[in-house]
Amino acid sequence: MDARQLAFSTLVQNFQGELYRLAYWLCKNQAQAQDILQEAYLRAWKSLDNLRDQSAARAWLMTIVRREYLRTFERKKLITIELDELPLIDDAMPLDELSDVERVRAAIALLETKYRVPLVLQVIGGLSCSEIADELGLSEAAVMTQLFRARQKIKLLLEPSSAAPDSSNIIRTERFKNKAGKA
Repeated sequence: MDARQLAFSTLVQNFQGELYRLAYWLCKNQAQAQDILQEAYLRAWKSLDNLRDQSAARAWLMTIVRREYLRTFERKKLITIELDELPLIDDAMPLDELSDVERVRAAIALLETKYRVPLVLQVIGGLSCSEIADELGLSEAAVMTQLFRARQKIKLLLEPSSAAPDSSNIIRTERFKNKAGKA
């Protein structure tokens, strides 16, 4: 095994778990995540000589994975179906019937891509706001805003929908009228 093969093998071994998790969180499909990762490894192998700073290898590989994820949709031919032909069956389990981990995963999966990608890069990829901003070509303020909104949306999705309001916070109409009349 030559030095180039050894360097690539080391990179793959060091980061394959993180890269797979990133690919999986982006596409939400195990087989597609593996395909994305294989294509990313191929691209990384071809451009391994361009990697000058070994300390930037993780971010470099994550960039390749994210771009490969985006490329899959450029190549993918979308099949169109008339909506009138589809039966209206909702077999998805409501969020409140899932375990906590499944609920969080499902909530993240429901996020729009513009919110899901920065969140996944931060939480799963461990990138800082400035690294995410560089990666996505956004300002740090925009990334922080997207991360804040992503968390807010997840929080809303995870709130119990059937929870009754706390009765201690409700002002009884009669008591309010009585107090208002005495003033």
